[in-house]
Amino acid sequence: MKLGTDVSGLSTTAATAAAQGLSIVVPVYNEAAGLASLHQRLSDQAKALKDRYRLACEVVYVDDGSTDATLAIARGLAAGTLDVQVVSLSRNFGKEAALMAGLDHARRGAVLFMDGDGQHPPDIVEQLVGHWIDGGYDVVYTAKAHRDNEPFLRRLAVHGFYALINWGARQKIPEDAGDFRLLSPRAVAALRQLPERNRFFKGLASWIGFRQIRVDYEPAARAHGVTTFSPGRLVGLSIEGLTSFSVAPLRFASLLGVLLATVAFLFGLSILWETWTTGKSVPGYPSLVIGLMTIGGVQLIMIGIVGEYIGKILSELKARPIYFVAEHSEKRVEAETSASAGGRTAAE
Repeated sequence: MKLGTDVSGLSTTAATAAAQGLSIVVPVYNEAAGLASLHQRLSDQAKALKDRYRLACEVVYVDDGSTDATLAIARGLAAGTLDVQVVSLSRNFGKEAALMAGLDHARRGAVLFMDGDGQHPPDIVEQLVGHWIDGGYDVVYTAKAHRDNEPFLRRLAVHGFYALINWGARQKIPEDAGDFRLLSPRAVAALRQLPERNRFFKGLASWIGFRQIRVDYEPAARAHGVTTFSPGRLVGLSIEGLTSFSVAPLRFASLLGVLLATVAFLFGLSILWETWTTGKSVPGYPSLVIGLMTIGGVQLIMIGIVGEYIGKILSELKARPIYFVAEHSEKRVEAETSASAGGRTAAE
C-alpha cells in the first residue's frame, strides 16, 4: 500500500511556469470599501507578470458570508488583465475554510494567498513570483519585518505561541509567517492531499516541506474599516491552531503532571524527615488545602486540553464539509475580449 504521493512530475521550470499560470486567492469579509482598489492593483500586477513571464493569471475572491456589499462589488469586477472568479460561501465559515475554498476553485498551477484588507501589498507579488520561477522555490512565504509598533504583551504572546507550537515539531513554523504566501504547482498538489478538516494553513504550508524562502515586508495600514480579529478571537484562533496542528499542549500537560508529582514527592519526603528528626508532626491543613487546590486546578486544565483534542477527533469523524458554496461566477479575459470584438463588429 502506497502511503505517500509523488509530485515530482509537477516540478516547475522557467519554461513551464507560463503554461501553468498563477491563481491569486483572496478571502474577503466585509471589504466592500476597498475591494475595487485592490482589484485594480492586482490587475496591474497581472499585466506586469504577463509582460515579464508570459504568465496567465486569475483571481479567486472568496466571499466568506459578508454582510455588506462585498459580494455585489465582486460580481461587477472586470476581467481586464486576469480572469476573475467569485465564490460566495453560504455563511461565514472562517478564514481557514475560505482559504480551502479558494484552493479548491483555483484553476491555475501555482497559487498565491493574500488577504483582502489591503495590508498585504500587491506590489511585492512580482517578487514572490520571481522566487518561484527564477529561484526555483516551492513555498515563498512572507513575514512582518518587525513588530516594533506592537504592544510588548502582544509580541510576547506571539513569541510564546510559536515557541509552543514548534516544541518538538519536525517541521517548524517560522515565527511571524503569515498567510500571504505563494505555493508552486507541486506544493499546491501536496497541500490538496491533506485530508483533515481542522486545518491550520500556516502549519500545513510549512509541514509539506520543499524549498522555502522568507520575504520580509511592511504591512500597509488599513485604508478602510477596522480589523475583525479581537483579542478574544485571536486567542481562540491560537488555541484552534495549536490543537489542530501540534500535540505540544498534551506534552505540556504531561510534563506539568510530572513536575507536580515530583514536587509532591519531595514535599512528602521533607515532612517525613522533619517528623523523624524532631518528633513533631507538621500542621497539615494549609498545605493540604493548597495542595488539593493546585492539583484540582491542574487536573481541570488537563481535562480541558484533552477535551479540545477529543472535539477535534469528533469533528474529523463526522466528516462534515468545511464550507458550502452558495454562488459561483466566473469571467475570463478571452471571453470578454471576444465579446468586445463582436460588439464592435455589430456596431460597424
